[in-house]
Amino acid sequence: MLSAPVFSQNPKPLVIKIDANKTAQQIDNFGAAGAWFSEGIGKNWPVENREQMAEWLFSKEKDKSGNPKGIGLSAWRFNIGGGTAEQGDSSGISDFRKRVESFLNPDGTYDWTKQAGYLWFTKKAKEYGVENLIAFSNTPPVQFTKNGLGYKTEKDYVNNLKSDKYEAYATFLATVLKHFDEEGLHFNYISPVNEPQWDWSHPVGAPAKQEGTPWKNEDIARITTELDHALTKNNVASKILITEAAQLDFLYGRNGHATKQIQAFFNPTIPTQLTNLKHLPKLIGGHSYFTDKGDSARIATRQHVADTVRKYNVTFWQTEYSMLADGYKESKKGKIPAIDCALFLSKVIHDDLVYGNAAAWQLWNSWEPGSPDFDTRYYVIALNPSDKEYINGTVTATKNLWALGHYSRFVRPGMQRLNLTRNDNLTTVQIAQDVMVSAYASEKQIVLVAINYTENVRDLKLDLSGFKLKKGFESYTTTTEQGVDMQFGKGIDWKKGVRLPARGLVTVVLEKN
Repeated sequence: MLSAPVFSQNPKPLVIKIDANKTAQQIDNFGAAGAWFSEGIGKNWPVENREQMAEWLFSKEKDKSGNPKGIGLSAWRFNIGGGTAEQGDSSGISDFRKRVESFLNPDGTYDWTKQAGYLWFTKKAKEYGVENLIAFSNTPPVQFTKNGLGYKTEKDYVNNLKSDKYEAYATFLATVLKHFDEEGLHFNYISPVNEPQWDWSHPVGAPAKQEGTPWKNEDIARITTELDHALTKNNVASKILITEAAQLDFLYGRNGHATKQIQAFFNPTIPTQLTNLKHLPKLIGGHSYFTDKGDSARIATRQHVADTVRKYNVTFWQTEYSMLADGYKESKKGKIPAIDCALFLSKVIHDDLVYGNAAAWQLWNSWEPGSPDFDTRYYVIALNPSDKEYINGTVTATKNLWALGHYSRFVRPGMQRLNLTRNDNLTTVQIAQDVMVSAYASEKQIVLVAINYTENVRDLKLDLSGFKLKKGFESYTTTTEQGVDMQFGKGIDWKKGVRLPARGLVTVVLEKN
């Protein structure tokens, strides 16, 4: 167990060189979603369990030993439901935990008692000082859809919103935001479409998995413009986040109804461009699902994203990820240990930030039922429900929670990523199986996140220029060992280096003079 930084003895340490003047993107936030399963948990589970979940996700406090109590998220994603929960089994969504209530009643009035479970966690995020609240919608309210459902029954890649309900859908979203503004719960961003590339269709009578609808680029442009008008009309200050692309390569390439989306919305010469809307920043969101398999392909995809957003002066956010596909296995067989899932998660975060120049990184759902010890691919908190109705249950933090926390707790909004060089001359693909390091700076600190992907203890030395730093430093370490989760340590002199445990993560915090 590594309880404190160990000074390097290895004659050939990895030397990371950082120049204060060589900066990359500014970091906006690190976040996660509290979606499915949240209604029952937030309403019914023991308050001490819910409070523990909130502390793990949102707290920036430390215990008496200096260990972080939580991962200090700076963004939280809230799902505005489409009304499939009220439909019950007739919604067609087989899993009741993935049906979502709607604030809009069939008669056009609003019921603000809905989504109480979801809102319990959202209000906790605000109490803890989470800097960014993001509302997202997977489907328009079922009253506005062509088939009266929260998903498609035809596989035609045409959106499910009635053609005469664009203004109504935009007004619904603006009304929800305005209500919560008045309640003191301000959503910084509103995302009106989600993964528009997928068909989200299930034939009538076949079980559906969740709310969703496809959107063509021209229809995204139309609903975004309507939403911009509705926000202005209702005096709502929230910004619009588009497009929550299902895969990162849809942002810059591919062929189809919702592709090349950076160009479609931010190239002023294209008819679907949205560069003049009051509430739409030059910002685009995409999901890292299904482009994570294979180090070379994963890195290349993110470099394409970075190149394209740079060309159009757009900021890129990675807005959803969990290990949906099997890339995280990296050819391993059988159950994948929690530390291996955590290291792969941290590698995807590293690559999105370093090669994709992501200014924000957001996890998909924070919790799902499953083991905290193996195959933790979908969640950072493992749920153990005690009944089928989701009235009660217990929760366990996974290694994934702390892997995300190595970034989210220490790399705060407004920090600047720093470019770095290394003395081993490894290629980007070789680095992905070795030691990955990224660095960030604020006015007061330099933060380094190191991922040791190897089976060996490694030594890290820092060559820093342009900084005036205090000699002592703090470190936070996660290993495969139970209980070693962002474990606090102190170092006397950063120039002597830091030892990285095998298959582990270390965040180093340096204070400026």
